[in-house]
Amino acid sequence: MFLFLPTVVAGAVLQARQVSVPEYFQTSPEIFAGPTPTGFVPFLVATNPVAFPGQTYLPANPIQTQEYISGYPTPTGSVTGPGSAASATADANIFHLMGQLSPYFVAPGFGVDELPLPSGTNVTWLNMLSRHGSRYPAGGGSTQQLANSINNATGSNITFTGPLSFLNTYKYPLGAEILTPNGKQELFDSGTTHYYQYGRLAPNNGTKIIARSTHQDRMTQSAEYFLAGFFGLGWTNNATLELSLDQTPFNNSLAGYNACPASNDNRTNVGVAGSYNQWISLYLRNATQRLNRYSNGFNWTTSQAYAAQQLCPYETVALGYSSWCDLFTYEEWQGYEYSVDLDFSAVFGFESPVGRAIGVGYVAEVLARINNHLITSPVGDLNITLDSMPSTFPTNQPIYFDFSHDVNIFSVLTAFGLTQFKGVLNPTSIQKNRTAIVSNMTPFGARLDIEIINAPYPVSASRTLAQLRSNSTAVYDYGGNATQYIHFLLNQRTVPLGRSYALCGNRTDGWCELGAFLNATANLTQQANFDYACFGNYTPPAYGQITNGAIFANGSAASRSAVSSASSSAYSATISASTRN
Repeated sequence: MFLFLPTVVAGAVLQARQVSVPEYFQTSPEIFAGPTPTGFVPFLVATNPVAFPGQTYLPANPIQTQEYISGYPTPTGSVTGPGSAASATADANIFHLMGQLSPYFVAPGFGVDELPLPSGTNVTWLNMLSRHGSRYPAGGGSTQQLANSINNATGSNITFTGPLSFLNTYKYPLGAEILTPNGKQELFDSGTTHYYQYGRLAPNNGTKIIARSTHQDRMTQSAEYFLAGFFGLGWTNNATLELSLDQTPFNNSLAGYNACPASNDNRTNVGVAGSYNQWISLYLRNATQRLNRYSNGFNWTTSQAYAAQQLCPYETVALGYSSWCDLFTYEEWQGYEYSVDLDFSAVFGFESPVGRAIGVGYVAEVLARINNHLITSPVGDLNITLDSMPSTFPTNQPIYFDFSHDVNIFSVLTAFGLTQFKGVLNPTSIQKNRTAIVSNMTPFGARLDIEIINAPYPVSASRTLAQLRSNSTAVYDYGGNATQYIHFLLNQRTVPLGRSYALCGNRTDGWCELGAFLNATANLTQQANFDYACFGNYTPPAYGQITNGAIFANGSAASRSAVSSASSSAYSATISASTRN
């Protein structure tokens, strides 16, 4: 297959150039990269107004800031006051409260201890699904709209005072959608970490693995930085990167919402909009009043205050520092995190009619890889053309690397039926015992690692760290046979499968026997009810009416529309069709 692309220099087409690889294996030049404007060049040595020495509330290098945050918890559980020198506790980090805009950090845990492998037990297979790294916001979005409003205001006798004085000369410093410097480091570091963890799984016989991402610039580069971290700068000798189209309405399991009209026509947002806006107006009421106090002639709205909060993480991952961060109290950052949890659970989680549908295609791919077979019939949003060919969907690799988006990973967890992450949230106060916390689940650079573990004998379901330290072989049932297990890790912490699948039992290590897992997940496709959830004609349900991530109509599924059949056509056809948009 040949693709003829023009060579472009300074906007002029010079000549046609022949590329002898399929477009889904072409990484340069990028075909459908999407927006790629960059932002200001960082110069933190001069722009950071706070000192580096001492404790910082964002310890990840190269970002170091040390601003005073009102209401910051201290080691004793009290809060800081003006001039307090008390250092914050390790988990009191506002950058761990920013939902999907949080820079990557290891999750605090999902309810079980992390136990090492018993002697003689080995990980033999890995499937990783990673989010891209920290990025710039969408072009023309709420953050840029706020900056435009401020810039228009400062030219008409409107001034800002006190902590908002920096706005008198503020220029919007951000690009759009591509990786920031921190995002590049997050994925390179992730690749290096995965090499330490799983390096021996990679083939060392001259063969290449297939890794998958999408054509968007930040997605392609995230995969490339990861692979460079795992294999080194010569990663193309070890892996071939397959890129799929990341646009509506084309099928792509790494961006499942594109092939699900109900997730793009605001049907899933209508139900939660009232609750979501209700919470934002409550937790940002004092902040909005405070911002107006320092604004002469500029009237802040709650939605603008919300955009101002988002500028803190976006500017920090782009420039290393942001003046927006200390405009909000620690309690208001907790409120921000809760707003994201409310939104994600209602639009992409168990409280969404399409929560399972968006992620079910990827779930089918994981199960196909485990069972070592190609996919020859459409399932959800996957690309049946690519998934039916061993050249683009190999099922004999010991290690798989896929790259996706935050909401897609959230829906994959929903489609897997991990019900420990379900629960309708109260829109008037923070529900502190909630389990679906986006900051812990899908920060920038998030990764879901699924391991298959081979044990020579059954491993005790009640083993403890003390047992392993004293005699690691005591955890085996020597009367049994060799046993395979499956293990889910989300951001380097175990997701206990027994909390969601009764067949797995209540294990202290969170594992599940592979056979039990496959039985427990056998009907996940039917539970998603993809056709009706995505293409059915139904009234948007109110928030709280959906609790299992799917919607049904009298037990029957609607027929898939012509849009769906077009989106599952041959990949080359979808590429050419998209150029007409």
